Amino acid sequence: MSATSLVAIEAFDGDNTSRLQAAIDDLSASGGGRLKLLAGIHLCRGLRLRSGVELHLAAGAILRPVSDYEAYAHTTVSVIAEKSDRGMIVAKGARRISLTGPGRIEAGCESFIIGDDETVGTFIPAEFRPRVVVFESCDEVEISAVHISRSPMWTLHFVNCTDVAVRNVTIENDRRLPNTDGIVLDACRGAVIEDCTISTADDGICLKTSIGPQGVAIGRCENILIRRCSVQSLSCALKIGTETHGDVTNVVFEDCRVSSSNRALGIFSRDGGRISNVRFSRIAVECRETLDGFWGSGEALTVNVVDRVTERPAGAIENLIVEDITGRMEGAITIISTAPAGICNVSLARIGIDQRPGQLGTAQSYDLRPTNADLAPKAEGGGRANAWTRGADGRVIGLQDYPGGMPGMYVADVTGILMNEVRITRPTPLPQGWNAIDVVFETAAPDGSGAWQN
Repeated sequence: MSATSLVAIEAFDGDNTSRLQAAIDDLSASGGGRLKLLAGIHLCRGLRLRSGVELHLAAGAILRPVSDYEAYAHTTVSVIAEKSDRGMIVAKGARRISLTGPGRIEAGCESFIIGDDETVGTFIPAEFRPRVVVFESCDEVEISAVHISRSPMWTLHFVNCTDVAVRNVTIENDRRLPNTDGIVLDACRGAVIEDCTISTADDGICLKTSIGPQGVAIGRCENILIRRCSVQSLSCALKIGTETHGDVTNVVFEDCRVSSSNRALGIFSRDGGRISNVRFSRIAVECRETLDGFWGSGEALTVNVVDRVTERPAGAIENLIVEDITGRMEGAITIISTAPAGICNVSLARIGIDQRPGQLGTAQSYDLRPTNADLAPKAEGGGRANAWTRGADGRVIGLQDYPGGMPGMYVADVTGILMNEVRITRPTPLPQGWNAIDVVFETAAPDGSGAWQN
């Protein structure tokens, strides 16, 4: 962003909100410019970026938002996520805005942790937590070179934005705190995310189309490029869904690295939007088993279509290319449709995955969460119940045993799948509970039962 004027602010003890917001407002009113935070700690409550303003954190500058949900009552947003309607840095309807480094944002997640549930492997979060950045209906947005740590909830959330660029951003969140997604593109058009490094407990980079306050989709998500990013995630590193109220189309993930993750690549259709023309290319993956408190367990690729609400059937997944994928996994590759919309036209090419057993045994089932059961989680779930609603038998609803044991790849009700040079290397002898068939295909019979094809 080309700044027309510059305002530099030194760090000082105490709340700096009024001074920072006044500088932002004045810069925007005068045509735009750069607000530069100099080295030191800048304590503040919520900030609202205005058109034409770059918030620049110089080397050694630390923006430290107040660790209190009520401190953001004046920076509310329209899209609610995990009960949160507030952000630490927000903008709405702004044009030509940016947040740049090399300074840091230390978001203080520890103040939003109220317990530790070792049985499922996560901290128990507070009921209400702010997101770090929420930009709504903005155009020409840039976030670059900044380092963000310890987000209490979603870190960067772009809602109905156009012309978005996120470059060279580092996000380091607590690996045991749920809902700490790294970057969320929500009904955005024309976005590039590149050269970013993300470590988090929840989704790394996620594309979705949420429902707005009027009960309809915010919009479409289209023409998105994610490249040269390194991601660690205990949910899904590179993901589309699960909120899919509007269509998602023309998406490319390429030249990325996924390590120390639960799932690597994922597409999840739930809410009526069609997902089409998606390509995953040249991605190295390392996927491990995790406790049932997290989504999935060790899958290099997970694609599924599930009707979450009867009145709003899930949309189809069409025209998917997955190519030049290498690495290792402790789970399986799964491509599953349980809904009439289905999955069609899938191409898998030049895939070389080493499948090895994990230490937990949680990869023995495939994961179709979230389901209808997760829409009304029990109050005692501590803010995490939508990840594991349990049935009368005590099992997490949505986890299904593989028929005949875990294969290398499980494909159910997919129309038109082409495989070329797909190699899944498995141990000899196979561990107990593994399917002797490497790639299992299942189709639905007219009576609804499963009919095996191999």
